[in-house]
Amino acid sequence: MRASASHKSSLCRSLLCCFLLWLLPTLSHADTFGVVVKNAEIALKGDSYLLSADINFQLSARAKEALQNGVPLFWDIHIKTLQHRDYFWDSTLVNAAIRYRIQYHALLNMYRVRNEGSRDVYNFSTLSAALDLMSTIRDFRVMDKTFYVPGKRYSVGIKVTLDRDALPLPLRPVAYANPQWYLSSDWTLWPLTK
Repeated sequence: MRASASHKSSLCRSLLCCFLLWLLPTLSHADTFGVVVKNAEIALKGDSYLLSADINFQLSARAKEALQNGVPLFWDIHIKTLQHRDYFWDSTLVNAAIRYRIQYHALLNMYRVRNEGSRDVYNFSTLSAALDLMSTIRDFRVMDKTFYVPGKRYSVGIKVTLDRDALPLPLRPVAYANPQWYLSSDWTLWPLTK
């Protein structure tokens, strides 16, 4: 009986050591990574409320390595306008997204960013310049002035997600298991006032 308990204890220690060794490459990267919506401004221009926002993309070492190897990364910037209600769930007035594809082309030694909605393509010599394009939202229409009802409360939310399901099939299990691929932001809300 004691030999069996000792064997189980030894097996648990071995499994714990294997798990810690598996995590070691992840824990050894002290750099910070993730996406944060830094600030946003909502202004009434003409008959529309327009959103301008800045996003901070900090890619992890694994994401940068995948990019350097030609793997495209797809980012979705979700934008929604909510009307707050006292007794029911908030009403979503606008639910939109901007989808970007960023990819490194080794032959050309450049990063290519494509807006999947407008099909506009931009080329950059550095990753930071490519991310700067994706980091800036200017004059995005979030609501018509005619929908604004005095006395009601409104807010605009932004969330940025890395589409891990768009990664190549062999990379997806790693992206779901390794924290360095958890690059999405939380929802950030700003009040919309008249």
